Amino acid sequence: MSLLFEYSIRILPGLILLCSIYFLLPKNQTLFKVFLYIFGFILMRDAMTPLELWEFGVNGTVIWLRFIESPFILLSLGTFSLFLSILLYRNSGKLQDSIEWFSSSKTSALLLSPLMALVIVFPFILPYFSVPVADRGGTVPLHLLPALLIFALLGNFLEELLFRGFLQSYLKQQKVKKTKRILLSGLLFSMGHIFLALTVTNLGVMILLFTFWEGLICALMHEKYGLISAIITHGLSIFILSAGLL
Repeated sequence: MSLLFEYSIRILPGLILLCSIYFLLPKNQTLFKVFLYIFGFILMRDAMTPLELWEFGVNGTVIWLRFIESPFILLSLGTFSLFLSILLYRNSGKLQDSIEWFSSSKTSALLLSPLMALVIVFPFILPYFSVPVADRGGTVPLHLLPALLIFALLGNFLEELLFRGFLQSYLKQQKVKKTKRILLSGLLFSMGHIFLALTVTNLGVMILLFTFWEGLICALMHEKYGLISAIITHGLSIFILSAGLL
C-alpha cells in the first residue's frame, strides 16, 4: 500500500499540470487534448520505473519484461487504468462516436488477437532459447500469472484507447489514407516510448523497434476488427513477454 501511495504522490504534480492545461483549452481542441491524455499516460507509465514496479532489459536482441511480484499492486494498477479508460471515453465528445469496438466479425477478432500477439513477440523471443531465463528477467511465480494477465489486459486497455481509439480514429476522421494512418499509428506509438528507451532507461533502439512493430500490428487489428481486438493483441503480447513461460 505504501508503494502505491508513493507512486500516487510522485505523479500528482504532473497530473495537476496536465489537468490545468486541459481545462484552459478551448473545447474544440480535440487533437491537443488527445496528446495531453497521452502525456499523462506516459507520465504514469514511466513513473513505474524508478519505483521498480516493473523492470525490463535488452540482452543482445532479446527483450524481457517483468512486473512487481504483488497481485494486489498489479490488480490495483489495472483497475485504476480501467477507471481512467472509462472516464476518458465518457468525456471524449465527438471522438466517442468514432470508436469502433468491433468493426467486423467478433469471433474472428477474438480468435485472431492471440495469434497476432504471437506475431508481435515472435521476432523478439526467438533468441530466448539461446539465453538462460536467469539472464532475461528470471522465473515468474505461478500464483502471479492470473493477476499479471488481468493487469496486462486492463493496463493496455488505456494505452490502446489513446493511441488507436482516439488518435488513429482522429486520423480516420481527417480522411488520412488507411496505409498512412496505420504507419503513423505505429510511429506515434514508438514515439511515445522515446523517453522510456533513451532517458528513463538506457535500453536504446531495440525498445523503439519493438514498440513500432507492436504499434503497427495493433493498428492493423484496429483497422480490420476494431478496438477490442487491438486491446487483446497488445495485452497478450505484454503478458507473453512478462510471464516467463518461455
